[in-house]
Amino acid sequence: MSTFVFKTDETNYTPVSNVFIDKFMPKARGEFVKVYLLGLKYCKSGELGVSSQVMASALHLLETDVLNAWNYWNDENVIKMIPIDNMGNYNIDFLDLADRKTENENSINLLEELSKDSIKDMLEDIEKSTGRPLSSEEMTMYISWINDLNFSPEVILLLVQYCTSKGKTNSRYIEKTALSWFDAKIKNVNDAQIFIKNREDRWIKIRKILNYLGIKDGEIMKPQEEMLSKWIESYNFSLEIIFKACNICFERINKADFKYIDGILTSWNKDKIRTLEDIEKKDVKKTPHNNFRNSNKNIGNRNSKSTFNNFKQRNYDFDDLEKKLLGWDKND
Repeated sequence: MSTFVFKTDETNYTPVSNVFIDKFMPKARGEFVKVYLLGLKYCKSGELGVSSQVMASALHLLETDVLNAWNYWNDENVIKMIPIDNMGNYNIDFLDLADRKTENENSINLLEELSKDSIKDMLEDIEKSTGRPLSSEEMTMYISWINDLNFSPEVILLLVQYCTSKGKTNSRYIEKTALSWFDAKIKNVNDAQIFIKNREDRWIKIRKILNYLGIKDGEIMKPQEEMLSKWIESYNFSLEIIFKACNICFERINKADFKYIDGILTSWNKDKIRTLEDIEKKDVKKTPHNNFRNSNKNIGNRNSKSTFNNFKQRNYDFDDLEKKLLGWDKND
């Protein structure tokens, strides 16, 4: 459990900066905004400090959500989060956001940029793709990518169209996608198209595997998605090999288990298995050993049977035996 100590400024109301509302709130996750506002309220009401447990309980969140929220706002330079000790306790200082608007205006002159036909056309096409008008903050974000990410207007438009085709129109998601494209070193439309195709091909395969396992793609977690990507991209296994591993998993434990399947495929990758024939060859190598054990067992059974049959059986005269037991033979 963490404790957050606020730099207080006691008032009877909670003032929220318009810069926060216009610039930071639209692209932040809802729970992050809730944590920021509640923390600001504590700060302005003179509360010296509060635990992550109390904040989580008040907002119906997990304690990890609260800590993640403060880390997010610290990264966005909205607050200053300073560790007090090694026990997870922090000083929280809410920063003045009044000068942020000036910083953006100095970096990008929106009116000047809108006078350029290529920029104007790009923004109009983005509005058509998202189905809504863009805010000045969103316009500034898209224009900034031309210099900051070295994206052409055509690449930016393709990126937005790709996101909207997946039903994602919020600026936060689009921005994260833009950063992933930048990390993938996408420079032009051709690079972007290849990236999209490879990603879509991967997801087509992932959906086929999940369908084979009887799982919906919306039900998988990040670690499972990473395993699937590893099988397809790192191990470069075909679907028939992956399906074979799934079948073995079903046969042995009677359920779909990602870790179990991953263990099989990791072993096969280590053994350089790439085809179903390779799997059969590996199974054949195990067969002689099993046959030897079975043959030894059969030999043992044959020996046991022959020993019993070779035992010399005695022939008894049961009438004579009965007389001896009853003592009648003495009276004869």
